[in-house]
Amino acid sequence: MAVATAAAVLAALGGALWLAARRFAGSGRLRGGGDPGLMHGKTVLITGANSGLGRATAAELVRLGARVIMGCRDRARAEEAAGQLRRELRQDAECGPEPGVGGAGELIVRELDLASLRSVRAFCQEMLQEEPRLDVLINNAGIFQCPYMKTEDGFEMQFGVNHLGHFLLTNLLLGLLKSSAPSRIVVVSSKLYKYGDINFDDLNSEQSYNKSFCYSRSKLANILFTRELARRLEGTNVTVNVLHPGIVRTNLGRHIHIPLLVRPLFNLVSWAFFKTPVEGAQTSIYLASSPEVEGVSGRYFGDCKEEELLPKAVDESVARKLWDISEVMVGLLK
Repeated sequence: MAVATAAAVLAALGGALWLAARRFAGSGRLRGGGDPGLMHGKTVLITGANSGLGRATAAELVRLGARVIMGCRDRARAEEAAGQLRRELRQDAECGPEPGVGGAGELIVRELDLASLRSVRAFCQEMLQEEPRLDVLINNAGIFQCPYMKTEDGFEMQFGVNHLGHFLLTNLLLGLLKSSAPSRIVVVSSKLYKYGDINFDDLNSEQSYNKSFCYSRSKLANILFTRELARRLEGTNVTVNVLHPGIVRTNLGRHIHIPLLVRPLFNLVSWAFFKTPVEGAQTSIYLASSPEVEGVSGRYFGDCKEEELLPKAVDESVARKLWDISEVMVGLLK
């Protein structure tokens, strides 16, 4: 038994090292970014930008010259992340080919709790009062496979944060996005949408709750929302696209319990097989900044390339019904 266990560990280690070598060899081929100054003069709002994918996305867009607003639930953590990013940007400028000269943009922290429609409305009111333009909105924040909980407004937490909070946020900022056109909306979904369905009889998961299926439902809702929004935005010069980042090493999985004895092997496997936040953020950065997708709308991307969706994710009747019900749930319609 001990020999078999050791062999399994060595095999996993060997596979991990092999894959890691392949990944490092290809690390120079990240394509989400662009030339310095590409985003100069543009204002970008990123939800959940204090860690993981959001932080990596914010860092790159600031390097490209954008003015990035970090919309985060925990203001203290967001201020800490912003301070770290500013220090990194200063170090990059000092170590660059022209020390002390850099085209980096600006970071602004604002409090936004997507589990509270009151917070979303207050945030948007502040945005509309203080921001003359919004060039890119990145709906990035999310919660993953949490125990059954409800938002401040009584919605199941994953559906409430991942879909409804962003649904209200986007709708309240649409006027600003339209007046800033050409502008872009980027929605972060997941490949796990494939395991979800939209059960209109139990959107709040009060009859039954499975944390995995409910996460997948919220990610399917992200895609249906994107496609319906793209239809409604035709002719406005505002585009909206949705993406999956792949499997990324972030704190999104904090609600997943991993037995203590398995953690070392899990950490090894995740180090080798999962994307880093920078790698996972490439498609968000690409959709937010690349001239290649100018005018492209209503599409689904992975690894900076368009991908096909399952039939249930392109069902126009379901997308319209979900939109109508969501409008009522968040109070846009009585």
